[in-house]
Amino acid sequence: MGLKQSEYTSQPLLSKETVEKKWIYLFSKRVMDLLGAIMGLLVLLPVFIVVAIFIKFEDPKGPVFFYQTRVGKDGKEFKMYKFRSMVTDAEERLKELLQYNEVSGAMFKMKDDPRITKIGKFIRKTSIDELPQFFNVLLGDMSLVGPRPPLPREVEEYSDYDMQRLLVTPGCTGLWQISARNSVGFNEMVEFDLAYINNRTIIYDIKIILKTFGVLLGTKNAY
Repeated sequence: MGLKQSEYTSQPLLSKETVEKKWIYLFSKRVMDLLGAIMGLLVLLPVFIVVAIFIKFEDPKGPVFFYQTRVGKDGKEFKMYKFRSMVTDAEERLKELLQYNEVSGAMFKMKDDPRITKIGKFIRKTSIDELPQFFNVLLGDMSLVGPRPPLPREVEEYSDYDMQRLLVTPGCTGLWQISARNSVGFNEMVEFDLAYINNRTIIYDIKIILKTFGVLLGTKNAY
């Protein structure tokens, strides 16, 4: 399931026409997304309630949910929802932390980010903070499987090669997440994403979803 060494090289440039000609796959993928998101929201409703209680208990004045503007398919911006895992002024404090970025390229990751709350550390380690993205899947802004949607400031640094990530609908999980997560830099993440785009099928998507459950049971490379 992970990216083979032979695949861990620059992928051939893609075109929008090439990506969108798989109309049977795209239709099937959308049906799977809708069914998966609805089932996920129904089954995980108790988890939503418990997490919301803990977030409000730690910070009664702060909101339970948090959204960021992200860039999706064809460069379209949308609001991506999460459980709030940081202090309420996290975005304002980011500028002073950029110098401590622990990954290369157009991303920001910091293992001991001081903006993360106590409950936030737990829900980020277990990826529970990502569960509200089922709402984004229902809206069609995201898919269950696909490249992670970047921030606008990250896209500003993209090369034409990197922009290929935006040819498809972004996902809640993907090849990068189950293979490396936060243990690789931006360039490596792009290669994982493009390898997925070049090889995606419904069976491949299902395998990635199933392996995601195994990844969520551990906390390796999650922060």
